[in-house]
Amino acid sequence: MPAGATADYILTGAWGEKAVAEARKIGDVHVAADTSAGGYRDLPATITLSAQPAYVHLTSNETIQGVQWHNLPDLGAAPLIADMSSDILSRPFDASRFALIYAGAQKNLGPAGATVVIIRRDLLDRGRRDLPTILSYATYAKNDSLYNTPPAFAVYMLDLVLGWIGDLGGLEAIAQRNQAKAGLVYGAIDRSGGFYRGHAAPQARSLMNVTFRLPSEELEKQFVAEAKTAGMVGLGGHRSVGGIRASLYNALEEESAQALAAFMDEFLQRNG
Repeated sequence: MPAGATADYILTGAWGEKAVAEARKIGDVHVAADTSAGGYRDLPATITLSAQPAYVHLTSNETIQGVQWHNLPDLGAAPLIADMSSDILSRPFDASRFALIYAGAQKNLGPAGATVVIIRRDLLDRGRRDLPTILSYATYAKNDSLYNTPPAFAVYMLDLVLGWIGDLGGLEAIAQRNQAKAGLVYGAIDRSGGFYRGHAAPQARSLMNVTFRLPSEELEKQFVAEAKTAGMVGLGGHRSVGGIRASLYNALEEESAQALAAFMDEFLQRNG
């Protein structure tokens, strides 16, 4: 974002909010769309860009609310930047639509500690010159990501994960795998007669993070406790929203989603 310019942000969840808060420390921000009034349940119906945005930023998958972009919006010539930390390489996507993609490795690519950045070369040339050297993307591009010592083990593990994805059949195969897993859990929600209430609108449902509520917080606590006893951990929703969240990242096997769906059906029979 050069001096005097405006950056546009599309807000569909908590991570978009955090991105806006950081951008406002640097310069002017225009919120081009904001679905918070509806509880971040859907994608925006309209996007109103500023006159000449330096870029437009979106979060491709909101992990806390369980909302995901399945089709990118048409933003004209504005450079599109995406935080893809939680769904990168979970499905095929057209990288040419983006000017910059950044993604923490810790969801689908490998252990925490590494970040992947895919950037168009012309953005490297447009980067600010008053940044500390180590905070400039141009520095890493020029030095093959070796300006300083990288987290070597995290990068090595990421390379192994890329090989594993290739062995499975690439992103087409990964997408089928992830759609099958999500379909199992959403199926349990949809046949529950309202006992399980999905947070995201059907057209915006995330394949990575299935978020839902039960009739009461007491039942939600019971659900999490009994699931843990059955060997399923980490199902409590984010502390900011509560409820239940099942994260179905690439490494999770389909059998785990089958086990969760079966547990949901059985829990409904006993408590519905």
